[in-house]
Amino acid sequence: MASDEATLAGVGEFAVIDRLVAGREQPAAVALGPGDDSAVVVFGDGRTVVSTDMLVAGRHFRLDWSSPHDVGRKAIAQNAADIEAMGARASAFVVAFGAPGDTPTAQALELADGMWDEAGRLGAGIVGGDLVSAPQWVISVTALGDLDGRAPVRRSGARPGDTVAVVGALGRSAAGYALWHNNIQQDEQLRRRHLVPEPPYGQGWVAADAGATSMTDVSDGLLADLGHIAEASNVGIDLSTAALAGDRDAVSGAAAAVGADPWGWVLGGGEDHALVATFPGAPPAGWRGIGRVLDGPPRVLVDGDTWQGKPGWESFE
Repeated sequence: MASDEATLAGVGEFAVIDRLVAGREQPAAVALGPGDDSAVVVFGDGRTVVSTDMLVAGRHFRLDWSSPHDVGRKAIAQNAADIEAMGARASAFVVAFGAPGDTPTAQALELADGMWDEAGRLGAGIVGGDLVSAPQWVISVTALGDLDGRAPVRRSGARPGDTVAVVGALGRSAAGYALWHNNIQQDEQLRRRHLVPEPPYGQGWVAADAGATSMTDVSDGLLADLGHIAEASNVGIDLSTAALAGDRDAVSGAAAAVGADPWGWVLGGGEDHALVATFPGAPPAGWRGIGRVLDGPPRVLVDGDTWQGKPGWESFE
């Protein structure tokens, strides 16, 4: 391949797009995939759950830590988790990618491979998008989800007496970030969990079928995200550190290595994309109770007291 054909600018927008979509197999929900001005996605439910999110190089990922394949998986996973948190399942994604013209075409193809890898874990497809020149990598993903006849599980339904439960791991991404940031080569599993989250796919439907009264994914931090439920539902929430001890233990070695409090990662670390929900009775299999819903005013307590640490991520800090 000639050198001018090795970059996005050398190949050109439409030729790159042709390479990105060639040979991809769409799921049954996609009636019309890439190639026209819009795609057509069919949901028998008659309703579509829609969510969107962006990743910016240097802010949400680092290419000296992550491969393009890792970035692609992460971009799909964090959007799919938002759909799961509504009690739905992601079926299709639309992706816009901005990058400098001298970006190697091979990196764009690897990014797309990572996206398709993660989408395939859901039985979903990537149905369209856009490719533009930008001063740095910017990835915008819109996810479309299917409720399959279920009512959406909103943040506003929690009631006093409900059990707070979680499925998935907590604190792992924050621990992995600290290891990367401090150039500590221990615990490769935690380091990987920062690069590529592992949402508990399928558990959104499980929670909805079990009567979840509210639900969200842990993207900004457990306390911060439960705070949204508390505000929307006008309730208090009290978490139990005894019920979260396993998460603390899983990151305690990394915390010791960097001189951090592991509870800060469990309670305030984001990007694990676990699901946390409230249930009027016992949570379904695979979920673990971690607290209870109280009468208002809206607040999130830890063992009955206000947590003094940081509750989670803020985009503009």
